Amino acid sequence: MDGNGRWAQQQGRLRTFGHQQGSESVRRIVRASRRLGLRALTLYAFSEQNWERPRFEVEALMALLKDFLVSEREELIQRGIRLRMIGRRERLPGHVREVLDDVAAATADLDQMTLTLALSYGGREEIADAAREIARRAQAGELDPELVDARFFGNVLPSMEVGPVDLLVRTSGEQRVSNFLLWSTAYAELYFTDRLWPEFEVRDLFEALAEYQTRDRRFGRVACAATEGTLADPAALVASGVHV
Repeated sequence: MDGNGRWAQQQGRLRTFGHQQGSESVRRIVRASRRLGLRALTLYAFSEQNWERPRFEVEALMALLKDFLVSEREELIQRGIRLRMIGRRERLPGHVREVLDDVAAATADLDQMTLTLALSYGGREEIADAAREIARRAQAGELDPELVDARFFGNVLPSMEVGPVDLLVRTSGEQRVSNFLLWSTAYAELYFTDRLWPEFEVRDLFEALAEYQTRDRRFGRVACAATEGTLADPAALVASGVHV
């Protein structure tokens, strides 16, 4: 979800104002995704590298995150949306972790959609943390290293709980993944838009999904038998996992 700061600067406002408006975009897209029947939506809310931003901006982002969790708690429950987090949870302020844990617990059994917030998250860091845990278990004699293959490794990654990425959307005109879901985007369809995140509307989400439906997803195979006949089928949207 890129472009909050640039959008604010274009309006002659502080970057924190852009983050406030960006949180409204989050609400729009979460609601639209639930209405569409998407099963998984992952939002890159705060990267591991974002801690290097000015302290006042980081504090503002943490305050916005807390406010979002508090204000959306009941709506998530009513809409059957399970909330989960990926990233280095221990780095988040205690008052944010407390609210995050509360909402996660309150929605743990809901199954209409899973909303994942990537917080203090980095794709490289996630892979390194998983490798460290596997090495620890092997050293302790709890795991045979010969059992570690791509499927096993993927099952260790928290981001893979909702499955591999089908569609990755990047706003603001930047055309890179910026350390986001590096393992699970191996066969993802990438969609780039010039729209800055605060101005990203529901129709932009529709356009991204419509473009996704035109893609021929071969997964290394020659034929597209696995997806043939479903590209124009609205039901195909239901299985899509969208990650922004």
